[in-house]
Amino acid sequence: QVQLVESGGGLVQPGGSLKLSCAASGIIFSFYHMGWYRQAPGKQRELVATISRSGTTTYVDSVKGRFTISRDNAKNTVYLQMNSLKPEDTAVYYCNANNGINFWGKGTLVNVSS
Repeated sequence: QVQLVESGGGLVQPGGSLKLSCAASGIIFSFYHMGWYRQAPGKQRELVATISRSGTTTYVDSVKGRFTISRDNAKNTVYLQMNSLKPEDTAVYYCNANNGINFWGKGTLVNVSS
């Protein structure tokens, strides 16, 4: 059974930082491209960042220079370090594993508010 479990979300003030984690089980983690998506209230889910099996990363323009995606294949975990957070980063953040078949976590809420 495949499971992706996100953690690390919460309430943070503008300008603050959070680090999200996504622990995977039931898959050969190193075989999967991993990604973080987010969905803000009333909006569609959007891609935030990806990291390939070889470690190549991509980011949506709105988070470039502020967010960093990384992976630890030994721990079957992908991370999203989020710095200089803005209120518009408020959303539920979802972990995705993709190898032709997509698997999703249940999400973790990030609330950027003063």
